[in-house]
Amino acid sequence: MGNTRDYLIVTASYWGFTLVDGALRMVVLLHFFQLGYAPLTLSFLFLLYEFAGIVANLAGGWLAVRYGIARMLMAGQTLQIAGLLLLSTLDPQWSAALAVAWVVIAQGIAGLAKDFTKTASKSAIKATAGQGAGQLFRWVAWFTGSKNAMKGLGFFFGGLLLQAMGFRGALWVMALGIAIILLAGLVLLPRDLGKAKASRSVRELFAKSRGVNLLAAARVFLFGARDVWFVVGLPLFLYAAGWRFAEVGGFLAAWTIVYGGLQAAAPHLVARSSDGLSREVPAARVWAGLLLAIPLALAILLPRAGAGSQDLLVTSSLSLFALPFAVNSSLHSYLILAYAGSEKAAEDVGFYYAANALGRLIGILLSGALFQVGGLPGCLLGSAALLAACWGLTFALPDRANG
Repeated sequence: MGNTRDYLIVTASYWGFTLVDGALRMVVLLHFFQLGYAPLTLSFLFLLYEFAGIVANLAGGWLAVRYGIARMLMAGQTLQIAGLLLLSTLDPQWSAALAVAWVVIAQGIAGLAKDFTKTASKSAIKATAGQGAGQLFRWVAWFTGSKNAMKGLGFFFGGLLLQAMGFRGALWVMALGIAIILLAGLVLLPRDLGKAKASRSVRELFAKSRGVNLLAAARVFLFGARDVWFVVGLPLFLYAAGWRFAEVGGFLAAWTIVYGGLQAAAPHLVARSSDGLSREVPAARVWAGLLLAIPLALAILLPRAGAGSQDLLVTSSLSLFALPFAVNSSLHSYLILAYAGSEKAAEDVGFYYAANALGRLIGILLSGALFQVGGLPGCLLGSAALLAACWGLTFALPDRANG
């Protein structure tokens, strides 16, 4: 019962954090769009956010093992409050260069906060789920899926707060919400959750098992393949097709919510095995192959479609992308915990999610570059190439515990 209680507390805490994180992205995006910033410039506001995630995941995993998961959750939440308050001091009279630099720094702090919190939260699942592979997969899938649904809701919440309270008021409300979550964690979570003997050197920190290393590499390509069209290419394409900004944001939010729901349902779509790997790894290969087919087919069909029907073709096809992407993501999130060592699970998870952040960073950079060179079809071909690399790596994943 205690393990279930801790899992529920961590999940609820991360829900609240993710709601605010999604809202922050939308508040920044909409506010600076209203100020006249170009969409490509807007994408650069989030680069330090993603780069900070790489550092935060590597350091956060090691710190969570050394000092406990509860302390790392609180460190992430404290950093988020600091980032929100720093962003709220932005002066409208500042030059564009100073304003962008200020936002990039604040977003970097938010990136550290998010990935400290995510690494600690997902490591807590390994610490609380016990030894059953079935329960671990269900808990991971529910945690990950519900988190992404909350992020989608955060997009709506951010827009509502910005409209009702303005830029500064929205940030203050979000900081207050995180402060309440922080206080609840101080009262409810055990201090020694996930605490163990941390790695003593950088070499030991990076000396992961073959399964962890291969899965981390596959994760780079998987999330790069999503963000290469999701972050810049798709919003600009829809906007150019005549969609209003609110409609573009609404589609992205709806896609994220549906994707989160599908992640939570992933255990019902994957055959289970008693050892936790022998059926799950082959399933990852099948679902990665299915995912590859969608952007590849869309990149071929899109230039041949009529101008009036292109946005419908894109939105319907990328809606289909959500299902195999969600199952792949959920399978990966389960497999990292299946491969991770029990004592240093937080370090393995941190290493893996550093790869996740690296994939998003690569995707953001490629999204702007490929859209500028080849439009949305260029982004989709880039996505297909990254997914082909991800698919190839799944064939090297060990499907036995001693593999």
